[in-house]
Amino acid sequence: MIPLRDRNPRRRISVPAVTLLLIAANVALFAYELSLGPRLETRLLAAAFVPARLHVGGGLLPALAAVRQGLVSALVSMFLHGGILHLAGNMLFLWIFGDNVEDRLGHLRFLVFYLVAGLAATGAHAWANPHSQVPAIGASGAISGVLGAYLVLYPRARIVTMIFLGFFIRLVELPAVVFLPIWFLMQFMSGVASLHGAPGGPGTADGGVAWFAHIGGFLAGPLLLFLLDRRPRMA
Repeated sequence: MIPLRDRNPRRRISVPAVTLLLIAANVALFAYELSLGPRLETRLLAAAFVPARLHVGGGLLPALAAVRQGLVSALVSMFLHGGILHLAGNMLFLWIFGDNVEDRLGHLRFLVFYLVAGLAATGAHAWANPHSQVPAIGASGAISGVLGAYLVLYPRARIVTMIFLGFFIRLVELPAVVFLPIWFLMQFMSGVASLHGAPGGPGTADGGVAWFAHIGGFLAGPLLLFLLDRRPRMA
């Protein structure tokens, strides 16, 4: 089930500048990753968020330093990706759903929303997988927050969706109130299943997907929307 576009024109802004800048930043960082060649793995391990690094001994000061470094790495990790398909899928979702949420919140509040949703998603991943040594990268946690907000704001918006039925592909239009809960249910079921012995540790799947980052980001979206947008809702 892949979204291709939505039928939900913007009403307040002509150009979703922050959405475009976020996409550009993700693409630029991925190009930088490719330029690293054999140094990529070492650089990613150093820069990415690793839940186990939050657990340090030695008292209050080392713990505070670990938390500070964890916040920095969580922000950096939002703009790193593990491959072209990882990047392309995330940017597709961000483009389809991000411009309307930015239209609603405005540029600056949308940027704050996106970054905080990403931090909340990373926190959910760390909670589900506290001792993992595996680096967590990708924009999907922050984008999940965008999806959660979109569901609240535009439940009747139509999403043009590609559905795979065995060897057949069909295009259908689904309202957001159908598409997004199905998407969330898929993440939730995968996350629950991953708690029972996935190779990457609790909270991850065989392919290393941080399901609880998706779950946490999606749930954080409506809460952040409530905090940042007090205008009447519109569908």
